[in-house]
Amino acid sequence: MPKTKLQNVVFTILMAVIMVYGMIVYNVALNTGGVTNETFLLALHELPIMAPIAFVLEFFVVEKLATRLAFMFMRPTDRPQFITYAISTMIVCIMCPTMSLIATLLFKEPSFGVWVHTFGCNLPMALLWQLLYCGPLTRFIFRALFRRQLAAA
Repeated sequence: MPKTKLQNVVFTILMAVIMVYGMIVYNVALNTGGVTNETFLLALHELPIMAPIAFVLEFFVVEKLATRLAFMFMRPTDRPQFITYAISTMIVCIMCPTMSLIATLLFKEPSFGVWVHTFGCNLPMALLWQLLYCGPLTRFIFRALFRRQLAAA
């Protein structure tokens, strides 16, 4: 969707913030035993730490790798929305274990077992959150922000 480097930066920032916030809310809820109003506030404390990490990983490493992986089974002539879903799925497959490892090291008692448990709990949620909510919301916001530039292209 993004056509320029600036658009790619904005898109990646939006995606990182929305995705990371949703996943932090989910993990706080898991750790506290449920979702309350406080859950959404508690998640804001980790967001300034985790969102920049996610942005850097996504922008500089994961996007290119995920695109290459997606095109191992997709063709450029396939429907654009299926290509988007394939790339999004590959991004989750790379980012989820990576971000789970980082969160385990920063916020939990680090061990291989804790990381595997965190990753195992996060993967289904990350995939559903990305494909059904975060991705569509990010693309909607992005299109609203860049409506004129995208229409001219």
